[in-house]
Amino acid sequence: MTSLTVDRLDGDAVEVLRMEGARFGGEAAREPHRHDYHELIWVRAGRGRHLLDGRPFPVRPQSITVIGRGQVHVFEQGEDLHGAVVRFRDEALASAAGARRGGPDWLLAGQGGRTVAVPGGDTTRLDAVIDALHAEVARPPDTHSAEVERHLLSTLLLWVERWYDASRTERREADDAEIQLHRRFMRLLEENFARHHEAGHYADALGVPPAALSRALGQITGRATKDLITDRVMLEAARLLRFTDLSVSEISHRTGFADPLYFSRAFKRRHDEAPMVYRERVRGATGKSMHR
Repeated sequence: MTSLTVDRLDGDAVEVLRMEGARFGGEAAREPHRHDYHELIWVRAGRGRHLLDGRPFPVRPQSITVIGRGQVHVFEQGEDLHGAVVRFRDEALASAAGARRGGPDWLLAGQGGRTVAVPGGDTTRLDAVIDALHAEVARPPDTHSAEVERHLLSTLLLWVERWYDASRTERREADDAEIQLHRRFMRLLEENFARHHEAGHYADALGVPPAALSRALGQITGRATKDLITDRVMLEAARLLRFTDLSVSEISHRTGFADPLYFSRAFKRRHDEAPMVYRERVRGATGKSMHR
């Protein structure tokens, strides 16, 4: 395969699928595919396992898994799943939410799926909003449809952000300036990682001194700005090595390196093995489980 299969949303910017006793996996398991949309998977009951960028994520009851655009996803196995899948493109995100503390769309950026526990007392409300969104998408569109869909989707994302913030072990306030700077950085990084590898670019774009950005990111993540940028770039490189047959030179270009040799050295520093050695190892170790 020279490229990944890309799942797209045709037509509507939002799609809602209900799961009532759904099953996934086994002989019918899909090939790894990349999303050209964002996805929320609400599991009220049932169990299973996702593979996101080749890493296993358990499917737990009373949880929402957030899968951002660009991730490589396989619903490897699922049994008696009840809940819903909400898929949406960027244009479905509410502009009103974007003005509020940067909005909750930071959840969709970054390096991988995030599973958030849903409090038991919120299950009925969550189902009701998903039902309302489902009904809105299904009805004939009018001049209000797109805005109603945006606000319902914004409500879902804001609730996920609230539940995520409530579960964080450090219990810092969600409007903490360093937390908000980190979330703004994550959104910007997702848009720019393939073009800009310099920490100074992100500090300038965010309007803060490089030292202030480094301090905030260090407090929240324990990592330096440059390390977070490198992590995101090398995640993309690893995705392309694992799931496509693109050459090292092509992958180097796609991830912002002018020199394939420099890319190979940077990849080896990050993964402790050369790109082609990594490709052979991960395909040999995981190919059977991911393609069955």
